[in-house]
Amino acid sequence: MTTILLIEDHIGILENTAELLELEGYQVIKAKNGREGLKKLADFIPDLIICDLLMPEMDGLTLLVTLGKHSDYKKIPFIFFSARAEKTDIQKGLDLGADDYLIKPLELEDLLTSIKKCLQRKKLS
Repeated sequence: MTTILLIEDHIGILENTAELLELEGYQVIKAKNGREGLKKLADFIPDLIICDLLMPEMDGLTLLVTLGKHSDYKKIPFIFFSARAEKTDIQKGLDLGADDYLIKPLELEDLLTSIKKCLQRKKLS
């Protein structure tokens, strides 16, 4: 089963997104911020990370930079999932190594398509 680490500080979005992904057959591990997400990586390596951009304690950009410094973590596909829709935010996230940047709110199909593309690229690399 494909495991996704979902990192989101808004509990309603975290729970709803996790439930939708579980209904699609994914195993979802949840974290409320980047620091908590990083701690969860010590216990397992997910197939993919979906992460909000702006969060307390550790934001998504800081988490992505931190992951890039670890050989075990930098190969994990990473999708930003944020309400920030400025081109500069999107470009910065992609420049730092994110595989995709999705803007909330979005349709479940768009999220699923992005997940499938990222997982397919991982298999090919």
